[in-house]
Amino acid sequence: MGTILDQDAGEILAALRSGGVTAETLMAQTLERISIRNGAVNAIVDLRDPNSLMAEARDADAAEVKGALHGLPIAVKALADVKGTRNTQGSPLFAEHLSEKDSAFVAAMRAEGAIFIGKTNVPEFGLGSHSYNPVHGVTRNPYALDRTAGGSSGGAGAALATGMVALADGSDMMGSLRNPAAWNNVYGFRPSWGVVPREAGSESFWQQLSTIGPMARSPRDVALLLSAMARFEPRVPFNMPLQNWTLPEKCSTAGKRIGWLGDWGGAMPMEPGIVDLCREGLQCLEVLGAEVVALAPPFDAEDIFWAWTDLRSFALAGELASLFDDPVARQRLKPEAQWEVERGLVMDARALHRANAVRAAWFARAAGLFEQYDVLALPVAQCWPFPVDWEWPSEINGVAMDTYHRWMQVMVPVSLLGLPAISVPVGFNDQGLPMGVQLIGAKGSDTALLEVAQAYHEATFWPQKYPPNIHEG
Repeated sequence: MGTILDQDAGEILAALRSGGVTAETLMAQTLERISIRNGAVNAIVDLRDPNSLMAEARDADAAEVKGALHGLPIAVKALADVKGTRNTQGSPLFAEHLSEKDSAFVAAMRAEGAIFIGKTNVPEFGLGSHSYNPVHGVTRNPYALDRTAGGSSGGAGAALATGMVALADGSDMMGSLRNPAAWNNVYGFRPSWGVVPREAGSESFWQQLSTIGPMARSPRDVALLLSAMARFEPRVPFNMPLQNWTLPEKCSTAGKRIGWLGDWGGAMPMEPGIVDLCREGLQCLEVLGAEVVALAPPFDAEDIFWAWTDLRSFALAGELASLFDDPVARQRLKPEAQWEVERGLVMDARALHRANAVRAAWFARAAGLFEQYDVLALPVAQCWPFPVDWEWPSEINGVAMDTYHRWMQVMVPVSLLGLPAISVPVGFNDQGLPMGVQLIGAKGSDTALLEVAQAYHEATFWPQKYPPNIHEG
């Protein structure tokens, strides 16, 4: 039988406001569930002292409501700073690092009254979509404990699926909000670049690849968390205009046109069953009144992938250069991190110019598509959740993967342009492994896209109808 922890975050918060439940009771139930379920999946790491958390919950009960998240327990992705707690980034180089202040989006959630209980697990430095690292170990998929939960927000996805938290933050450079959402049967939303402001600092101008975003068990809850995370920050360039994150009581897809991109004309190898299951998911939108049209590949997939790869390596070379330059620290960097830095350090102006030219051309082509279609759709992943003892898939459907992240190529068309995209669940294969489809919108159409996703959710309720069978640690 479900408890209040299995309800949507909006319902939990309404119960807190009405007195139907206290923050103290909610925290006690949260800690009990973590003690029972987290051992199986290792989703939440660096759990804070329970006595301190219970005291903070009692303080929340005694205080006036601070904001939209007042009294709600939240675990923050282990790449972000929560003042006074450890931020390892999954690396032994930072195993003892204590954060002196909150990351900007964490500060925004704190101002809305969230209570931070710990961290959610990640791959080292967030590189790769498999959440394992030498500090915290591996996060397992709650639907198949011998499989990965994805990443880099894998801990967040597994924590949501098992009901240990009702909302979770994540970050997405190459699908790190979307991939774990699909593989944990929940929702992960990459907002338009600039909706959630980056940290003020030297990277704000040129690093326009990754973004912070929300994960939840419904799009309405995704919008709820965005209402806390999205801020105008005058110290950070390229802010998106503020949007109204309150979704209509009844969302509709009637009259919407959806362009289905499938496997990009065969350019993106997919394991058997993925394309068919995603197309079946889109049939639900057709029943709700949308038109789904199969599209030919709109742009060269290889051009997009290598433009993305070059810009990513250039960005990561700058971020990790100080560690790479230290011979001792370099040896403790995972091979994938060293590969990225080595590529970025030898990149010349011509390579960067070519990458940005492809980016501009693909943005223009995508803008043209959104003049004809309200939403584009792609599978979220090219393979099913793979065994936890793999580092990454070396081949997909007989096609060798030539980089550690080539198997995530389906994420790149969105990430290169900073478009909004939400992973929505579409069900399971015959082994019980989850999958999702990306619904993609034009830049700035975040709320409209969430309305489409919410209408789909109300017709399917995949997370609520098919939770994982996790009962003991």
